[in-house]
Order: sequence, then C-alpha cells, then structure tokens
Amino acid sequence: MQDIKIEHLSKSYGDKRVIDDYCDTIKAGKVNFITAQSGAGKTTLLRIIMGLEIADSGKIIMDSDVKISAVFQEDRLCNQLDAVSNIRLVNPNLSRHEVVKKLEEFGLKDVEGKKTEKLSGGMKRRVAILRALLADFGIIFLDEPFQGLDIDTKINVINHMKRYISGKTAVMITHEPEDIKFFDSNILKFSL
Repeated sequence: MQDIKIEHLSKSYGDKRVIDDYCDTIKAGKVNFITAQSGAGKTTLLRIIMGLEIADSGKIIMDSDVKISAVFQEDRLCNQLDAVSNIRLVNPNLSRHEVVKKLEEFGLKDVEGKKTEKLSGGMKRRVAILRALLADFGIIFLDEPFQGLDIDTKINVINHMKRYISGKTAVMITHEPEDIKFFDSNILKFSL
C-alpha cells in the first residue's frame, strides 16, 4: 500500500464551497485523522476519496485495486438480520462460530440470533465497526466510529480495533481530540 495523495481538491454544493483547493497525504500503514468543526466537509472529503462522490476539481492518487472497508456515520445494518448475518454479508468465509467469538471481544456476547433492529444504538455501532474490521481491506474509512459508545466500551473497541488495523491504512473522522492519543497517527491538515 502506498500513500494516498490528495491534490488540489475542491467541491461545492451550489454556492456553498465545502472543500477548497485541499492538498494533503494520507500515510500508508497509519491511522490518519481528519478533524475539523461540524460542516467543514470532512465526510464529503472521505466520500470523494472512497469514490462515492465526485470532486469539482483536483484528484486523488491511490492504488486503483486497493480493497476498502468503511464505517459510515449511520450504522447501515440490515435490521431484519442478526448481528452474525450482518457481519457474514461482507465476509462469508467466516463461520457463525468465528463471528460469535469476535462479537464477544466487542462486548456483544448475547446478540446471536437477535435482529439488529432490537439492539441498542451502542450495540449496533459495535456490530457496524466489527463488520468493517473483519472485511478484507487494505484501507479502512471510519466516519465518527465511536459515536454513541460510553467511555469503557469505546476503550475496549479501540484496543481490539488496533489489532485489526495494525499495518494497514485507516482514515478516521473524529470530533474528539482524545481519540487521537490512542493511535500511532497522522493528522491531516483539514479546514475550510
């Protein structure tokens, strides 16, 4: 995996300029943080890098064949399925037993067989995070992944997450400056 270069990226929605001639480098093998005030275009930047939105100008230089995984602001779970089935959607090679063991690591011991629509917000969030971490990826994008988690749960998730992303590239949006201290990180210089 090589560094990802962001060159002179701009994006507007009508008259509102969201990203203006932004340049930076996402370091390979590191957790790269994007921090800025609400409405500054962080999610838009992430979506452009992932190829989900088109920039008005500029370019992203990255390996075209790199496998990506993502945790969006919304959990994006299939609510009619249980947690195990949601995770196996992106990694069908894992057995139910293997997934249950991974769920237990994330403090989700008793969710097997329960539809995700019946889970609390924090439980759904952990399922979404684990689903992304268990996918086959070279780079993972995380848009405010710890929202809705209490501090103890968050620290547990971070401790396990570090193992899954070790040596891989991660791009994480956060509003919480203390999240950065948990990782060997690179902070992108992003602001509108």
